Amino acid sequence: MAPLVAAPYGSAVAGRKVLVTGAHGLLGSWLTSRLVTLGADVSVLRLGAQPLSPLVLDAVESDCTVIDGDLLDADLLERTVTAGSIDTIIHLAAQAIVGTANLSPRPTFEANVLGTWNVLEAARLGDVARVVVASSDKAYGASPVLPYVETMPLEASHPYDASKAAADIISRSYWATYGLPVAVTRLANLYGGGDQNRSRLIPETAAAVIAGRAPIIRSDGSPERDFLYVEDAVDAYLAILDLLDAGAAGGQAFNAGSGVPRRAIDVVDTLCRIAGSEQAPDVRGAGVPEGEIDRQFIDSSKLRGLTGWEPRVGLEEGLALTLDWYREHPEILAD
Repeated sequence: MAPLVAAPYGSAVAGRKVLVTGAHGLLGSWLTSRLVTLGADVSVLRLGAQPLSPLVLDAVESDCTVIDGDLLDADLLERTVTAGSIDTIIHLAAQAIVGTANLSPRPTFEANVLGTWNVLEAARLGDVARVVVASSDKAYGASPVLPYVETMPLEASHPYDASKAAADIISRSYWATYGLPVAVTRLANLYGGGDQNRSRLIPETAAAVIAGRAPIIRSDGSPERDFLYVEDAVDAYLAILDLLDAGAAGGQAFNAGSGVPRRAIDVVDTLCRIAGSEQAPDVRGAGVPEGEIDRQFIDSSKLRGLTGWEPRVGLEEGLALTLDWYREHPEILAD
């Protein structure tokens, strides 16, 4: 059976009025850049100055309409959607750090749950034609059954994971109750040039090898994750937008990942080898950090069957591309 939509994805976004929240983050920067290249009229919600965002460093922000404000400002979101005649929303903004959520859950629930609800209400009141909301593979929780598939229950048990599961369920309720054409994404761990969060494995390792020091591993190196290169994630989002246009994605959740679990220590060793670094990792953990999950990977066959999407960039190539980006933008990793 032929896919309902096929690559190249996103050709229909030309001329559309798209609002991207979280556009200054890793995925948001790359996705916004692609939307601009495809001819979309993009507005981005910005919370404070973002001078080190790839959106700024790669001179894409100047091609967008910038709205300064907060997800928690429901009135602002409604005005933005209405005044800008927004027809497409891609909601990526979130408090995305597991450790931060464990230490201070309230701001995480406000940003990830109330913020998502505000976006959905603005979309509903503005009669937006298509909405994609970023959930996470973390929403599945520490299921012993792997890989994750979309029909599995969401059994999150820690604040960050629970916030994404709640946002996921709320988003899909807007399709069931109001007919809002919304889909949610449950993506694997994303990586690529532009991630500013040094508590994450790949940015920390890139910073270390560029500086000539040992990369820090917060666990014992054994946790396994599914890693997806950021441009493959962009393709997944565009494919889902195409499915919404085809009337095939409303209220649906979609996994996207490599489907291959990788140990943290192996990812670090691979990046060090690519960089020519002989530094041994500084392993600081005795196990899995509290509040995190030991082993995760996902099945992307649903998205692949409907669109033909699959990752094009293998881990080694993606790590090399990521390292090249950071070497071209050393300011983002400055201590």
